[in-house]
Formats: sequence, structure tokens, C-alpha cells
Amino acid sequence: MGEDEQFAEKHIQKTQAAPQIVAGDPTSYFTPPSNVYSAILSRNEAVKDARRLKDFQELRDKYVLKKVLFEDPLFPAEDSSLFFNERFHLKLEWKRPSEICSNPQFILGGANRTDICQGDLGDCWLLAAITCLTLNKVILQRVVPHDQSFSENYAGIFHFQFWRYGEWVDVVVDDRLPTYKNQLVFTRSGQKNEFWSALLEKAYAKIHGSYEALRGGNTLEAMEDFTGGVTEFFEISEAPKELYSIMRKALERGSLVGCSIDTLVPTALMTKTVSGLVKGHAYSVTGVEQGKRRDCKDLKIRLVRVRDPWGVNPPPTCKSNEWTALATTEQDKERLRPTEQGEFWMCFEEFKKNFTNLEICNLTPDTLQDDQMFKWTVVMHEGRWVRGCSAGGCRNFPDTFWTNPQYRLVLVEADAKEKTCTVVVALMQKGRRKERCLGGHLHNIGFVIYEMKGNQQPLQKDFFLYNASIARCKSYLNIREVTERFRLKPGEYVIIPSTFEPHKESEFLLRVFSENWSTSEVIEAEIEAGSVETDSKMKTYRPVEEETEEEKQFRAIFQQIAGDDMQINAYELRTVLNRVIAKHKELKTEGFSLESCRSMIALMDTDGTGHLNLQEFKHLWSKIKQWKLVFKQYDTDKSSSISSFEMRNAVTDAGFQLNNQLFDIIAMRYANENLQLDFDSYISCLVRLEGMFRAFRAFDKDGDGIIKLNVFEWLQLTMYA
Repeated sequence: MGEDEQFAEKHIQKTQAAPQIVAGDPTSYFTPPSNVYSAILSRNEAVKDARRLKDFQELRDKYVLKKVLFEDPLFPAEDSSLFFNERFHLKLEWKRPSEICSNPQFILGGANRTDICQGDLGDCWLLAAITCLTLNKVILQRVVPHDQSFSENYAGIFHFQFWRYGEWVDVVVDDRLPTYKNQLVFTRSGQKNEFWSALLEKAYAKIHGSYEALRGGNTLEAMEDFTGGVTEFFEISEAPKELYSIMRKALERGSLVGCSIDTLVPTALMTKTVSGLVKGHAYSVTGVEQGKRRDCKDLKIRLVRVRDPWGVNPPPTCKSNEWTALATTEQDKERLRPTEQGEFWMCFEEFKKNFTNLEICNLTPDTLQDDQMFKWTVVMHEGRWVRGCSAGGCRNFPDTFWTNPQYRLVLVEADAKEKTCTVVVALMQKGRRKERCLGGHLHNIGFVIYEMKGNQQPLQKDFFLYNASIARCKSYLNIREVTERFRLKPGEYVIIPSTFEPHKESEFLLRVFSENWSTSEVIEAEIEAGSVETDSKMKTYRPVEEETEEEKQFRAIFQQIAGDDMQINAYELRTVLNRVIAKHKELKTEGFSLESCRSMIALMDTDGTGHLNLQEFKHLWSKIKQWKLVFKQYDTDKSSSISSFEMRNAVTDAGFQLNNQLFDIIAMRYANENLQLDFDSYISCLVRLEGMFRAFRAFDKDGDGIIKLNVFEWLQLTMYA
């Protein structure tokens, strides 16, 4: 691997690294912004920023010294970086800005909302968010570092910063851009020689795998990636009566605000409303203004300024010129005057009639319905839903809902002068846009909160059948993040995040914000086995004085197959067991596999001969009979198989206590494509569990739950298990 590839590989690993989790750390705060957004950043984050900048500068300086222009090996100037599902209808050329115009500039006259004009990609949701980003200069300079140039220290390399699942990452790109007839095909500035917006779009495409991955989306997604903030989604028809005040406070606090119009029937073509606005298209809210009419002091004017990233002139029926009545000075006129490219003022009432959704990304969880600002404790958890194990779906599926990951939340004290605690819960599904090339899409996600007291183990099915939730999200939505605000009494709660339907796989990030100190942790069972025998116990096993009829049959079969030494190997064990199990007509099974029998030999072979004697075999059969009773209990439909969800309870009833990660492994290792385990797979799993527990306890001489193995012991243990 060359030096460039090594850097690029290191960079991608950093970009995709899991966020550092803050588990119950009361010093982890979201600090409300004053005049400077950097107040939100902790000292540690500032140190990380310095390191990221140093890494970029070192790479850039290397290419400056070599007098070679950087070419990104991880996002090459090829079709693979453009599309994963189709080819573009035009023959595109990748060109650097210096090949497009004579005097390229990174930022010309300040980055502002006129620099974002949509191309032929369908990522208006992203461009609406970029437009909003330009209204907050401090955040903008973090996402788009301004100390970049096409002249000073130019090496064809640029970098941008995005918030990704709890951590800021630095994304490096070269400046080769797709063009047709010397024109940029995708996002471009209103000024031909300005390129910051086109390069920002390229960096955002890189972290999602391709430009095509940016087609279609929700403005909140990009807003959050630009700020790391907390999102709020309003259906305007159901929004609170203080909506105008909420929008005004949001913009005053530096929040990013967008709006859109739902389309009832998804279609490849954009459709227009009667007013001329486009359904399914994302717009930016760039300002709100209110005042009194000069000719009527009692009548207020309330206006909203909207921008179309397409740069299309506003429909005459939507446009309001009343902003001129609010401009009392030349400064006001300049500040309020709409730009030429797709920006216009609307009366607030017309805004509510025409738009259906309002999207706000706040820098902190502070409510926009009052003027107070707080410090917020934030705790983050990474988790995942695994098909057949921990992807249990919503409460409509009581047989599997309880298997979802569970998180304990302890609220210690009420808010000042209140009897309740303010809590904001944000659930985000991770990586779905990048997985589009594999057929991935956004799941419908949501969460439910239950009150609980002192429970240290995961809550079981019966708890959810007989207890009502204390709070929940309004609905399950197929957007990246679902956020709700609650007021809860101090106490102990459990949060259950889930997809709407079972078996939907995804990683997720759960963030819990509270105004006062709180703790939050994943609820996991302590791993243990209740009745695993050690080698010494097994060696002292003795048969009962009188043999049962079944045991007499075993002895006869065993003597017939084993011969004079009364020892059987895995092949012979399979013959014995399958003869015996065939007599149990209630089990529709093809018998035990050779691999299962090898595991059984490893479990019961106390003297290391690779064979079983009659007493060891009887002990094994005794276990199989006990486990068979558990299997039949969960095989309610008499199909001789149980689901991977039922296997969780079956494992517990068989005497093993495991956590979610181990149940995930069991589902992946032993369930078939239909998420079912037959009797052989079920027994194989329990044999392996018992064997590994027994081996661990043999090594754990002091009983502290920790063992140390050298490589020989590790291989010996795992190869023979």
C-alpha cells in the first residue's frame, strides 16, 4: 500500500470510527451558545480539532513540496464515485477548478446563501441545509474551514468537518469535480469561479459512498451533520400556536430551519401546488420579521423569508412585498431585500397554508417556547438491532418486543422550582444512506419509556404485557432521527428503542439529554451458568443402583457398537444417539450431525481420549433429556423447531444467563435462513455453551471471573470445543 493509500485508509478509519461513549458522566454538558458557537465545544474537542487540522496540513504540505496535485484514492474521479445504480445520461469529465475557469476562488466575497445553486442530483434537502448553514458564520467556519485557497499552499486538496454519530470527523477530498461542457453538473455557486459549495457537496458524497447516495432526503439529516445539534420536526397543521415565536427564537439562537411540502404519492417527477410551490422539495427558512403597518398601527405584519435552492423565481401568488413596509432605513432595506436567486418573503399565514413540514436543528436541546437557557447533561449509547435476536419491532409484536435493547435511565432531581425533570430523547439510525448501494433504506424507528424500580436484569415479556408505558415518541417515522421532549418525575425508567417491524437490522445511536444530573446505561444480564459441572464433579458421577429400562437399552446398543473396550468415538456416538432419538416420535428430526457429536465428545470427554465411556454417555443423555423438555416447551406448533427469539428464553431455562451480544451470536451461528433452530442446532448450541463455561471455570482458579491464556491454551480450548 502506497503512502497516499495509507493516509487515506487511516483517514477513512477515523471518519467511520465509533464515537466515544459518555456513560453517566455528569460533567458531559451541552453548553448554550452565547455569541460564539465554540462555547459548545469541550476542551477535549478543541484538542481533537487541532490534531485533525495538523493531519490535514501535513498531508497538504507534503504535496506542496512535491509540487504534485493530490488525487484521492478512496473517492477516485471515476463512475464508482458518481453512481452505484445507474449511469449518468451525459458523458461527464472530472476537472479541477483551474481547468474550468481562469481565476478559481474557494470563497468569493464571503460564503452566503447565494452560493448554493442545485445541479442535476436531487439533493435539495442537503442544499437547503447548506443555505441555513450560511446564516451562522461560526458554525459555517467549522464545517467549511475558510483558510483554504487555490493559490496559497495549493495542492489540489481540501477538507471539511462533519458531525458523525457523536464525533466530529475531518473529510479530505481532492478538487476534481464532475463537469459537462466545462460546467459543473451538480451544486455550484452563482459565481462561476467560486467552488466551496461544490467541494462541500463532494466531501458529503464521499462519506456516503457516492453522489447518487445523496438523492432524496430530509433536511434535518444534513443540519445535524453540520452542527451535532438536536432536531425538532413539526407538522405545521398540528404545530403549537406559538409557531411563529418558535421560528423567530430558533433563528435568533443560530438554529438551522427548513421547510417542505409533503407529497402524498411518491413520484419521480416533482409536482406543484396550486400556489406554484414544489411538493417533495426542500426549502430553507432564512429569516422571520414582524412589525406594524405604517398606515394601520393596530395591524401587525408577520413575514417568513424562504429560499429555493433551485434558484427559481418565487410564484407570484406566494410572494409578499410587505417587507418594504418594515424597512425604515437603508440598512433595513439592504438586510431585508431578497436575493435574486430563489429567495422571497411570504406572509406567515400563507406560509402555514402552503407548507406542511417545518424542520429545526437546535444547537442545544433548549426549548424554543421559552427564553430560558440551560446546561444539559448528555449521555450517548451505541447499539444495534440484529435480525432474529434483538430486532424485536414495536409493541404491536409482544412476542418479540421485549428482545429489543433496553436502557436504564435514572433521573436524580427535579428541575428548579418544578416537580418533574425535563428529558429529551433522540434516537438515530446509523449508516442507512451509505448502505443504499446494498439496497438499504431508512426504517421506521421510535421508542417507548416505562417506569421501573430496582431491576438489574433485562425486563422480560410479561413485564411489557402487564405494564403500560409512561411516555413514547408520537409515531414511528422513516427518518434518520426521532426526537421527543418529556417531563418525567425523578425516578428510574427503561427506554426501549426499536424499529416498527421486527427483523429490521441497523446500528443506532441513542442520546438522552437532561437539564439536571442523570445516569443512563444499557441493561445487560450478568453472564453465568447455573448448573455447569466441573471435571471433578463429572468424574465422581455414578449410575443409580437400578438401571431403568431405557438405560438397559442404552447398554445393549452401546455394547453392540463400542465393542470390548466400551468406548465410542464421534461417529459411533452419532449412531447411538440417532438410534435412541428415533424412538422419540414426537421429535421430527433427521438426527444429530457429526459436528454436533464431536462437540458432545469434547464436552463429556474428561480424560482427553476423544472417546466416551458408558457412564459419560449416560450423563450426556441425561442432559439431552433435560434440554429436550425445554425445547418441547417452546416448540408450541410441534414443528420440531423454535425461533431465534424463543431460543433466548430456552437458553435461560436451560440454565444459562447471557447478554444481548451473545444472543446475537447464537442467532447468527445456529439459526437457519428462516431464523429457526432445529433440535440438532439447539442441542449443539447448549453443548457448546456448557463446554465453554466448564472450560472457563477450570481455568478460573481464583473464581474472579478473569482468566489468562497463552496462545497454546487458547488454541487448545477453542479448537477442541
